[in-house]
Amino acid sequence: MSGDRWKRRVRPKALVIGGSMAGLFAALLLRREGWNVDVYERIGSELAGRGAGIVTHHELFEVLGRAGIDTEAAAVGVVVPGRRVLDRSGRIVGELGLRQVLTSWGHLYGLLKAALPAEDYHHGKNLVEVAELGDRVVARFSDGSEVSADLLIGADGIFSCVRAQLAIDVRPAYVGYVAWRGLVNERDLSPRTRAELCDWFAFSLPPGEQMLGYPVAGTKEEMDVGERRFNFVWYRPANADHGLADLLTDIDGIRHELSIPPTKIRSDVIASMRQDAERLLAPQFAEVVRLTPQPFMQAILDLETPRMALGSRTVILGDAAFVARPHVGMGVTKAAADAAALVDALRAHPADLPAALAEFESIRLPFGAAVVRRARHLGAYMQAQIATAEERAMAERHRSPEAVMAETAVATGIAA
Repeated sequence: MSGDRWKRRVRPKALVIGGSMAGLFAALLLRREGWNVDVYERIGSELAGRGAGIVTHHELFEVLGRAGIDTEAAAVGVVVPGRRVLDRSGRIVGELGLRQVLTSWGHLYGLLKAALPAEDYHHGKNLVEVAELGDRVVARFSDGSEVSADLLIGADGIFSCVRAQLAIDVRPAYVGYVAWRGLVNERDLSPRTRAELCDWFAFSLPPGEQMLGYPVAGTKEEMDVGERRFNFVWYRPANADHGLADLLTDIDGIRHELSIPPTKIRSDVIASMRQDAERLLAPQFAEVVRLTPQPFMQAILDLETPRMALGSRTVILGDAAFVARPHVGMGVTKAAADAAALVDALRAHPADLPAALAEFESIRLPFGAAVVRRARHLGAYMQAQIATAEERAMAERHRSPEAVMAETAVATGIAA
């Protein structure tokens, strides 16, 4: 853009495509910098209640504060004192002191959404085209409407429409295993399970698999003991051909490519998963799986982009740019930090938008790649059925109880 025009515009305008975490962080931070911002979400209804648990990190709290969100731990999530590993019999075989705040997707989304004026958030807007036209960027939607602005931010997730148009060769890749996930009301669990799991970040480690779980807010965002929920994530190998295809074939016989709606998962697939839980997991975790009313499943994917600035006025961030396997627990923190870095770069180059986007990209590209690389190392042993003997040997050092407790969902070990 011309420097003169960039300086003249008192309140520059940004379009944010995608109304989940990354999009809300970008919108809130830009608004506090004096931008006009509109968020466009494809889904036609509220997103709250989707997803499950989220691990927080110090950097996430910093960005929440910048966005004007209450950063008291009790307002954000549930605090646990540390981690423990249970063996197949249910005995505690490892423990590590590591204080963390754990939250639910719905609770954190609600905090962010409430901070954005309702008139700036637009539901049911399915992007079909992005076009940079001189000193503007235009977004066109499937309903025939279009809007223009100074800057367009693609924050529309792993299957980003913005990225699909402007970086068509960048696609997510399946890595050889899936995650079963679910939430169960704490009060529905037995006294033993509540005592031994529900105040901890806990693990069960069957050969070649990993189960973890931790407490999060209740269905109405309750934080009190007994009113919370317990969130679990169970990583299981599934080869890309028969195994994954069967898991993603729904109740109507339709084969989904990389994800499946929870209500479309076949009853025999869920029943088999619950049977395996009784056979493989610590009894406390088997109980969690047995009592979870609606488990859901996701294929684990890697995504790396070689560019985040996709034009002189268009940029992608969050899961639209990099998706790391969940073992690092950095997805939301990474999205928040991407948004903060973009705002910092825009502030540093108020008269030169391309320079701002280039600076943002130079900072966040190496970090995104480092997060993906670290997550691959931590998850390698769960795809051992497709790895070489050498790779399996290297991966073994990440699967001991001590390593799993020390390395999972922590920021250490990530070096750009």
